[in-house]
Amino acid sequence: MSHKVIERINNFGVMAKPSSSVCNIDCTYCFYLEKEHLYPDRKKQWRMDDTTLENYIRDQIQSQKGDVIDFVWQGGEPTLLGVDFFRQAIAFQQQYRGYKTITNSLQTNATLLNEEWALFLKEHQFLIGVSIDGDRISNDTYRLSRKGKSTFDDTLNGLALLKKHNVDFNTLTVVNAENVKRPLNVYAFLKRIGSQYMQFIPLVERKAIVPDRDGLILIQPTFEGESNLAEWSVPAKAYGKFLNTIFDHWIQQDLGKIFVMNFEQTMSQLAGRPGACVFSETCGNGLAMESNGDVYSCDHYVYPEHKLGNVNETSLIELVNLPQNLKFGEDKLTNISTDCHQCEVRSVCHGGCPKHRFEPSSDGLLNRNYLCDGFKSHFSHAVPKMSETIGLLSHQTPIKKVKQEIKKRFYS
Repeated sequence: MSHKVIERINNFGVMAKPSSSVCNIDCTYCFYLEKEHLYPDRKKQWRMDDTTLENYIRDQIQSQKGDVIDFVWQGGEPTLLGVDFFRQAIAFQQQYRGYKTITNSLQTNATLLNEEWALFLKEHQFLIGVSIDGDRISNDTYRLSRKGKSTFDDTLNGLALLKKHNVDFNTLTVVNAENVKRPLNVYAFLKRIGSQYMQFIPLVERKAIVPDRDGLILIQPTFEGESNLAEWSVPAKAYGKFLNTIFDHWIQQDLGKIFVMNFEQTMSQLAGRPGACVFSETCGNGLAMESNGDVYSCDHYVYPEHKLGNVNETSLIELVNLPQNLKFGEDKLTNISTDCHQCEVRSVCHGGCPKHRFEPSSDGLLNRNYLCDGFKSHFSHAVPKMSETIGLLSHQTPIKKVKQEIKKRFYS
């Protein structure tokens, strides 16, 4: 069995959730909304307080070795905190930054954005990630308000404000059981609304028949009780087809104009640079922090057994290097499916995210990735074309010529 020891993590990220799981809309598939069961007092004390905010910002700056410090704000819905919360965050960043450069990104459903927000985000050069699952039909299948109303128009209104004030944004699209059927429709829609950087995140969740001891229904891979695949989860093969359909259009038409995270990060990996954590050999360097300062090994592993500590008590650099977290990162490699060892796409896949490893492998162990067939289909289809593209670009071939060559060699 392969084994790789992570000696020490010096470069890591933190996904901060200052509004915790609190959100103004009620996405059917949201795995984070039910985290309120882990914090019973959350309805009254859901906001990150100034002490925790200051401790986090100071420690994040001091714990990172690089000269650029990235702050990633997510939720729930972080704009529920109001602009003044982030004004205070900026003030703390300026107080502790020293010579370092600070960047901020914020993931939002965009429904609460107004002129004040847009002006603030532009002034402080926030990068905004807008969650949208496609056109009205796709978006409103699972992304409705708490009253069951459409959120589509409110999201587009928020997006219009970002464009009006030239705020940089990208789009995050959850690929689910509905929109996976219409890949080019989704892609064309995102282009029409001005997205030049897209992310397509596969939706895979299992629902316990009976809630676990913490009251959670959406479960992690180690759950041993009875469960079913959530009905909104994307079928594995369909996800591979979805990516391949968009890829074939993108590489012939939009290479160099539209950036698709799923493709760009694989190409980065093929070129010998870091790619997405999902497809890295090991993990453990992407922490998640709750609004009270509790720190977990990963955004997808906010469960009591994966809590590392609290930023108000222990520094982030200490938490990320705890034996518990290093083992969490190593387990991604050591617990890889036996089927992966002989797989032709292992070098770019590495078994995918551990959260999705719950299918039986050929040896009977429940550690094969649910999305395996989709990944294999996509990487087998796309990697040869990506490798050819990298080779052409390395010889300073103009983008227009690259697209022509790829079309001639693979699609004619």
